[in-house]
Amino acid sequence: MLLRTVRVHRHDLFRTADRQRFQHSFPRRPASSMSTRSVKNDNNAFIDPELHVQHSGGGPLTGLRFAAKDLFDVSGHITGYGQPTWRSTHDPAKHTSQAVQALLDAGADLAGKTHLDELAYSLNGENIHYGTPVNPACPDRIPGGSSSGSAVATADGSVDIGLGSDTGGSVRVPASYCGLLGVRPTHGRVTLQHACTLARSYDTCGWFARNAEVLRQVGDVLLDPASRQEQPLQRWLTAADAFKQCDKATGQAIYESLQGHLAEVKGLLGEPQEVTVASLEGVGSLSDWWQVFRITQAAEIWEELGDWITTSKPDLGPGTKERFHMASQLQPDEIQAARKKRQKISVHLENLLGSDGVLMLPTAPGPAPFLRTPPAELDLFRSRLLSLTCIAGLGGLPQVSLPIAKVNGCPVGLSLISPKGSDERLLQVTEKLMQILKH
Repeated sequence: MLLRTVRVHRHDLFRTADRQRFQHSFPRRPASSMSTRSVKNDNNAFIDPELHVQHSGGGPLTGLRFAAKDLFDVSGHITGYGQPTWRSTHDPAKHTSQAVQALLDAGADLAGKTHLDELAYSLNGENIHYGTPVNPACPDRIPGGSSSGSAVATADGSVDIGLGSDTGGSVRVPASYCGLLGVRPTHGRVTLQHACTLARSYDTCGWFARNAEVLRQVGDVLLDPASRQEQPLQRWLTAADAFKQCDKATGQAIYESLQGHLAEVKGLLGEPQEVTVASLEGVGSLSDWWQVFRITQAAEIWEELGDWITTSKPDLGPGTKERFHMASQLQPDEIQAARKKRQKISVHLENLLGSDGVLMLPTAPGPAPFLRTPPAELDLFRSRLLSLTCIAGLGGLPQVSLPIAKVNGCPVGLSLISPKGSDERLLQVTEKLMQILKH
C-alpha cells in the first residue's frame, strides 16, 4: 500500500479544423504587436526581458502573463537555444511557435523569453554561457532544467505561466525544485511546430503554474481536442520501486502530506494499490529503464544535432559536452536493442495503467542539489532522477508534478502519471487534489 511504501522508503500538429473550432471566437492580432512593457530580471530568468508581445485575442487566459523558453520561435527574433554559437548561426525566426501563438490568442501576454540549459540537454538549470537562474524557493540550490528560466519566472511571480519543453524531465524537475505545478503532456498532444528539436519521440511542450486552475486552463488552450481520452481516473497505483529511488526524508515528507487527508484522497482516487513499475521480464529495474532512455534519447539527439555540432564546433559546457560525445559514439546494434526494449516498456505501461489508472511517484529523489555540487555527486543524483523521469518519457505518457511537501525547507514534488490522452482528466484530478491538500 502507499502508506507502507512511502514510510519505508521514505511534434505533432493540431488538426486545423479542431484549432479553428476552439479559437474561432478569439479575435487575433499578429504576434509582432510589440510593447515596451518589461519585467524585472532579478533572478536571471529572462534572456531578453525587454521582449513583450501583447495578447492577440480575448479568451480564458485574459489578464495573465507568460514566459517562453528560448527554444520557441517568436517572429522577428533569434531563437538562441541556450547556446551562443547556435544564436550566431541562425537567423531571426520567420514564424511564431504555434504554442506561443495559442497562448496569445487565448488572451495572455508574452513577457519575455527565458534561459535554458545549453541545447536543452541537462536537468540542472546551470548554463556556463548565460549563468544560472536563481531558484526563488531555495537560492542556494539549482533551479533544475532545462526549462530553468520559465520555472524561475513563474516561481518568483514575474509571470503566471511558464512555457517550457520536457524531453527527459525538463518541466517536471524544475517544478519539483522550485515548488511549482508542472506538466509534461502526452507526447504529440501539444504542437512543437516552430520550436527547436532535441529528441523527436520524447520532446513535449509543457508548462508551469503556481495555481492548479491556471495549469488546467492552459491545458484547455494547448491540448489537441481530437486525441482527448474521457475515461475517469479512479484506480490509484503507488509505484513502490519509484519510491525506493528517493531519499528517506523525501518519501516521509510526501507521506505526511498525504496522511492528514487520506480519506479525501481515497474519495478522489480510490483505494491505493502498490505496484512495481519495472516488473517486465528481460528489461530489468528502473535503473535499467533509464539506460534504455539514455541510449534512445541520445541517438535521436545526435541524429538531430550531430551535423550542426560537427560543423559549427560550439564551445559546449561541462556535462553537455560529455553527453554529446557519448551520443556520437553510439553503435547501431545498441540503439536497435534499446529501441526494442523501449517498445516493450511502452506496451507494459499501457497495460499497467489501462484507461483509468493514475500512478503516484516522487518527481525527484529529493530537493534540488546545492549550487556547485561536485560533478561526480551530481551524476549519481542524475541517474536516480532519470530513473524516475524516464517512465513517462518511455511510454509517451502525461505527468504532473505537484508541490505538496518540503525537506529542509526546500520543495519536493509528488507526481501523477496517467494514460495517453488523459491529460485533461489528469489536470482536473490535480486541481481537486491540490484543493484537498491545502485544507
